[in-house]
Amino acid sequence: MAKLNLLLLAVLVACAIGLVSSQHKARKLFSELEREQNRARDLDIEYGRLQLEASTWGLHSRVEKIATGTLRLRTPEPRRVRIVTPGAAR
Repeated sequence: MAKLNLLLLAVLVACAIGLVSSQHKARKLFSELEREQNRARDLDIEYGRLQLEASTWGLHSRVEKIATGTLRLRTPEPRRVRIVTPGAAR
């Protein structure tokens, strides 16, 4: 009877240690998941900012202002404009 009690105690202790270690691992994984979700949110915010910046850099008015101001480009005269069609190269 004493051997059976010792065996049951050993099984109980092993089960308790297994339970504690699995709960610890689950908490650790959950913490890592939350960290990664926060990082994903931060990356989404940064991506939105970068999209806004890219659209600002490519605004027609901004490009035209730089072309005329900084680069001193101007619109060509209508008589100097040639329209090329796909079949004209043959």
